[in-house]
Amino acid sequence: MALFPFCKMPAGPVRVIRIQLVLYCFLLSLIIYFLHGRRAAVGVGSSHRIFHGLPMDKGKVKTDMTVVRATVPIKQTPLETPWGAPLVWGDTRKSARRRAKFAKQGITTGLLALVVGTYAQFVRRFLASAETHFLPGQRVTYYILTDNPRSLDPPIELGPERKLKVVPIAELPGWDRLARRRMVLLADAIKNPIAHEVEYIFCADVDQEFVAPVGEEILGDLVATLHPELYGMPRNAFPYEVEEVSAACVDDDEGDYYYTSELYGGLVSEMYTLARTCSLLILQDQANGITARGLEESYLNRYLIDHRPTCVLSPEYSWWDSALAPDVPVQRLVSLGRQSET
Repeated sequence: MALFPFCKMPAGPVRVIRIQLVLYCFLLSLIIYFLHGRRAAVGVGSSHRIFHGLPMDKGKVKTDMTVVRATVPIKQTPLETPWGAPLVWGDTRKSARRRAKFAKQGITTGLLALVVGTYAQFVRRFLASAETHFLPGQRVTYYILTDNPRSLDPPIELGPERKLKVVPIAELPGWDRLARRRMVLLADAIKNPIAHEVEYIFCADVDQEFVAPVGEEILGDLVATLHPELYGMPRNAFPYEVEEVSAACVDDDEGDYYYTSELYGGLVSEMYTLARTCSLLILQDQANGITARGLEESYLNRYLIDHRPTCVLSPEYSWWDSALAPDVPVQRLVSLGRQSET
């Protein structure tokens, strides 16, 4: 009775009158609501690698991304972006038509990978898988930018109309330094020799393996790939740069998708503009002592907001095992380095 001093009980045998029952039910509902609210508010920080080291916005609650993914199921696979560009899934009729269209043009495409330090362990597997699955039947030149040309000795055996060009670069120790220099190296390589040798160029991380066909459906003027862990996630989950002093800053009302830096490409002229612009933004921040939260990927996303891609590849074209990644019909390009970290 001490819990409810305002509820006077009758003397003698206990009788629960109607108003007392209503009060008990009301108080019980309040207790249940309070306990449920406490459980929902239990905190949340993600332990996944993509969110390590990413500072959270002031005044905003850090969200458990695994929980968010579980509450945002992918119910459909859209075939077009909000601005009308194709969103490519390899086995659709639209992709088949794109393959037929480009296959008749007799194009030449470059595939560029940066191979420095311990990443040399991946290069032969990367090239061997590309020989099987990357633009089969097309003319392809592989450009390997490396500080260790010996990693390609003996040379890998290539198929007809396939070439390999090794571009020596200075050693780049440390991930941060590599991230700051990657766009400059890409721009320089495109300017000479790539611009004179191919029509399209794709930049890919070397610690990946092609495991299913990646055909002409990927070709376009400016091509970006959706980040598998952030595909279908709410806009406020995207790790855009939020510091206003950074040249990579993205405002709250900007951005349609979050793109990965593991694969992007397009016409040589478009890719040179992208790489040159991003390299200048990186140098601007570096001069001011600023490091973007997603390194060069932050600048890539900033650029692709200002210059929307003409072709967007689904997460089939950049994949790794992760609790945050939804299922896709086919895994085509799989990250080996990231899978070893999960």
